Amino acid sequence: MRALTLMETVVSASILCSIGAVFVPAFFANLHASRLSEPLDGLARIAAHSAAFAELKPAKEAYPESAPLTPTDVPRGESVLDPPGTWEHPTWRALEFQPTMAHYFSFSYTSKSQGGGSSFVAKAHGDLDGDGLFSTFKIRGSVAPGAGHSQSYIEMDREVE
Repeated sequence: MRALTLMETVVSASILCSIGAVFVPAFFANLHASRLSEPLDGLARIAAHSAAFAELKPAKEAYPESAPLTPTDVPRGESVLDPPGTWEHPTWRALEFQPTMAHYFSFSYTSKSQGGGSSFVAKAHGDLDGDGLFSTFKIRGSVAPGAGHSQSYIEMDREVE
């Protein structure tokens, strides 16, 4: 086997650097985007379970009571695994919602009754890069007397902060 000439080494290095310049940023962009599946999937599950919960109740009591931000401290730049009991609030249990793996987001649930109907807002807050600025995702749902459950699209604020 012969050694590479200086020209062959330079050409090989430039090709490898060009490939790296394209794929490394794309890899990190995809890694960051994959973290967005957590709030989107979580809120979709909360909304689906809220709709199922609403099927069993009168419109003015359609959703479970409000639940505070859980975990209380939004994870900052790294995923957290919650200690046992973190998700024991009756609302999280009623909605069958509890992250089972390490996660980057905290969730809250606010419900209210008004005019014979009910509504809820579920939110996910995350600080993916640990800079103190939050990504916020939310979904809304409501039930009016004589009507079924309706919900909004997921709203995003600073989704890739």
